[in-house]
Amino acid sequence: MPLQLSYKILLKPEPEGGYTVNVPGLPGCITYGETLEEAKANAKEAIELYVDSLKEHGEEIPSDSDVLEYNLQLSA
Repeated sequence: MPLQLSYKILLKPEPEGGYTVNVPGLPGCITYGETLEEAKANAKEAIELYVDSLKEHGEEIPSDSDVLEYNLQLSA
């Protein structure tokens, strides 16, 4: 049975258009998409490639399923 992994992704709209995607649970795992749908699909592919590389090198596969998420609102 394949491992079930879950990762949070952050999608940031870019001024020139499209979205940059960052996967905080996988350092350096960043991708981009012209649309939200493309950005999410590219994130899935980037995560799969990242995890495959970890497996090939015998490294531990991190998960951020136990990470709490919260948005803080600050006044500037």
